[in-house]
Amino acid sequence: MGDLSFGDPSTLCTPAERQSLARRLADNTAQLTTASLTAMEQRLSWFFDVDAEHRSWITLVARAGIDGFVQWVAGDDEHFDPAGVFYAAPRALTRMISLQQTVELMRVTIDVVEEQVDKIMDVRDREILRPAALVYSREVAFGAAEVYARAAETRGAWDARLEALVVDAIVRAETDETVISRASALGWSNAGKVCVAVGMAPATQQSSSHPEVRRHAERLGLDTLVAHQGERLVLVLGGQPVTDDAAAIALVRELAVLFGTGPIVVGPVVEHLADASSSVRAAVSGLRAATAWPEGPRILSSDDLLPERVLSGDGHARRRVVVEVYRPLAESGGDLLQTCVAFLDNGGSVEATARSLFVHANTVRYRIKRILDVTGYNAAAARDAYVLRLALTLGRLGAQR
Repeated sequence: MGDLSFGDPSTLCTPAERQSLARRLADNTAQLTTASLTAMEQRLSWFFDVDAEHRSWITLVARAGIDGFVQWVAGDDEHFDPAGVFYAAPRALTRMISLQQTVELMRVTIDVVEEQVDKIMDVRDREILRPAALVYSREVAFGAAEVYARAAETRGAWDARLEALVVDAIVRAETDETVISRASALGWSNAGKVCVAVGMAPATQQSSSHPEVRRHAERLGLDTLVAHQGERLVLVLGGQPVTDDAAAIALVRELAVLFGTGPIVVGPVVEHLADASSSVRAAVSGLRAATAWPEGPRILSSDDLLPERVLSGDGHARRRVVVEVYRPLAESGGDLLQTCVAFLDNGGSVEATARSLFVHANTVRYRIKRILDVTGYNAAAARDAYVLRLALTLGRLGAQR
């Protein structure tokens, strides 16, 4: 910071006069501080909402600002740091009071200094101190911006580490109340259902892409948690738009540009962040198995990859196929299981299946529709037939055991 910029020091104020002026100003710092706090209460509407602890910190900042002005007027420019005015208060003050509010505080303080100077200093001193206060307030404003920028950078780095820990806990199925509390500290609202998407991370971006992910998600009305885990990008989405698996796929499609190349697998929608480990487990399993179905779409649900997950050794997927596909088919009655086997064995031909079962073709068509109703899979579609065949094999093996 240079010399006083309120005129030519050689004509307005010699070094000795500056020291003398600073001493006269220092004799009144207590009065200036009290007047500044009174003015803050009168002129700043938000000041009434500040609790006693933070008011005490603001008092320290105001006093430091006035002391800094005295030091600056004295000509001790080499040792004066405008940002140092804010070092008197803890860093937590930057979380409670915005940069704009801090600038307002310093503006009020300097305004009060100017007003009090007219009352307590003589005419010669006023001519020097009025323009000096303007220049000083500008320097302190720049110092405030520097302090808040450093605080934001530090807070951003800490939040990124905390977010990575939260996502890691979800991946490892350790989502307890502590993890949920940490997620809340990161802005997670716990409103609405949750899903997890897993894909490859961008090749040239790491944590720098997280703000972009968040901006996109906020426009969609979503809460987000995102972290890189090796080459993978894990994205946890929550909020009112996450209504079901179809909605989750549509939402991830909006965010697909933020992932790297390759498939993106979306786990099933769950009710709460505490249940998200099951969604991420299915998504990670699906991503590993997606190489077996390169013809599939880029964005898939983990259920789309159910047969690949089974064949890759996913025990959860194997149990789902048996419990949700084979058992309902076997327990439904109406010869659905027999019809399903015959239909698959006859290459999906209704007429050939009817002949093998000695029934009318329309009976076969009706039973195929019933199979779809019971299992959710259409035996006449090639991909669904693959799942049904796998379910029959696993179910029979399980029954034999």
